[in-house]
This record gives sequence, C-alpha cells and structure tokens, in this order.
Amino acid sequence: MSAVEEKLAELGLSLPEVAAPLASYVPAVRTGAYVYTAGQLPMVEGKLGVTGKVGAEVTPEEAKELARTCALNALAALKSVVVDLDKIVRVVKVVGFVASAPDFTGQPGVINGASELLGEVLGAKGVHARSAVGVAVLPLDAPVEVEFQFEVAD
Repeated sequence: MSAVEEKLAELGLSLPEVAAPLASYVPAVRTGAYVYTAGQLPMVEGKLGVTGKVGAEVTPEEAKELARTCALNALAALKSVVVDLDKIVRVVKVVGFVASAPDFTGQPGVINGASELLGEVLGAKGVHARSAVGVAVLPLDAPVEVEFQFEVAD
C-alpha cells in the first residue's frame, strides 16, 4: 500500500474502483511526466447518488462532498495508469464544472471539496492551479464534474 493510500485510510477513505467510461474515452492517459484524467463524476459503485442543479435541488454543501468524491475517483483513475500513487510529484491543475441554478455563484466553494481533499492527502504536492465554472447541465444530470492533471515520476 502506498503512503498516499495509507493517508486515505487515516482519513477513513479508500480508493474506489475506477469509474467505467460513459462514452468513447479512457479514465486517464499518461504522456511523459503528466497524467490527465477524464472528467470525473461523483460516481459511487457505478451510480450517481445525487442529481440536479447546485443552488436548486442540490445544496452547496452536498455538492462540495460530491467534488471530494470526484477527487477520490481521479486518484483511482491515476492509479490505474501509474500503479503507485507515491509517484505523484504534484497536482498541476484542477478544472471543476458545477451544474448551477441560474443564480448560483458559489462554484469555487463547491470545487474546494476536491482541492481540500488533495491537500489533506498530498500536502504540498496537492497545491494546484484551478478553474471552477458553472454550466447548464452535466452528463447524467450530475451536479459536479472535475478533471485533473498530475505530474508523476518515472
């Protein structure tokens, strides 16, 4: 078990199975020192537990937890490519999409769920650049989708 997985266990978390792609793509791809994940939905055991727009059917607090789930799913996708999560050099970029009610403007707070989890698990390696944007709709009516770019060692 990697030190990253040990830290997850200390937090009462574990890596899920890699979420199956919903269309024609792979969960993560490596090129050189970088791994890019596909957009990660907050899938748990192959299902979305919550659907709808943040600021309407979904509270910002619920959505923040869903963003944490997206980050866990991203770590699982990363592991499927690099095998050992201790190869993480740093998280480079996080891009979060929040399916938002028309008057909802708290997208950064929602995506903090993913950013904070990465910080808890990876420490300084988890500090990253980020975008958090509101969108009209996401696949499967998911409230949140997050993609990640990691730098990894050989």
